[in-house]
Amino acid sequence: MEPRSRSFYILSAFFALFMLFLYGPTITIGILSFQGEGGGLTFPMRGVSLHWFYDLFEQQAVGDIWGSFRRSVLLGLMVMVVTVVVSVMGGLAFRSKFPGSNILFYLIITSLVIPSILISLGVGLLFSQSGLDVHWSTSGFGAQLTWTLPFGLLIMFAVFNRFDKSYEEAARDLGASQWQTLRFVVLPIIAPSLIGVALFGFTLSYDEFARTLLTSGSYNTLPLEIFGMTTNVTSPVLYALGTLTTVFSLIIIGSFLCVALIMNRLKKRQASDAGKGV
Repeated sequence: MEPRSRSFYILSAFFALFMLFLYGPTITIGILSFQGEGGGLTFPMRGVSLHWFYDLFEQQAVGDIWGSFRRSVLLGLMVMVVTVVVSVMGGLAFRSKFPGSNILFYLIITSLVIPSILISLGVGLLFSQSGLDVHWSTSGFGAQLTWTLPFGLLIMFAVFNRFDKSYEEAARDLGASQWQTLRFVVLPIIAPSLIGVALFGFTLSYDEFARTLLTSGSYNTLPLEIFGMTTNVTSPVLYALGTLTTVFSLIIIGSFLCVALIMNRLKKRQASDAGKGV
């Protein structure tokens, strides 16, 4: 084996520093969350225990941690479903040019470059001036869709741009209707991409702060609750909450990856069975 060049080690060291910069804060919070009962917010640690995780499940003096967690999960699921459905519909619509399609495309992308706090302010003002209640399930829901839908649509545009239309033509030649073609041909083929869009939609909504800040009304989502706790809570219970939310995020990502892996194996098995049948 040829010896590695000096540039390899330099780039490896740079990559290691980058990974440390990226994940160092999360690892630090995870370590500090295991402090003993007399622990503080900084090093050195004062003992090791699960005290602050137990304390997290007790009644807190300020805030509503678990209520905000439930709201964030529910809001994330709502955003996820709408993002997947609208993204697929938009991807199908943009497969062929129609009047105003270019303008509509740039309008969709515009929300990604507008500062998030301005989106939050605009949506909040729109609801309040219209006499509608500013609430996490209405105005917050709409504000977060301005963040997740462009990503979902961009993914679907890329997927359908390289989609082989011969599969649909073959299905129609065999007598399938448009709905049957979509349900039994198109959707199974693009299923892994749909999982990716769903994951994007949920995770982007679950940790969104700026677009929810002025649109959640009287009830906080989890990111807003954590931000509020930083000014009131002076114990490692805040770190314990951060550790649990990180673990929850990893579980969600792992679940989506497992679903994608299972679907891929089923697809290969069906293809193998079809080949044996032929």
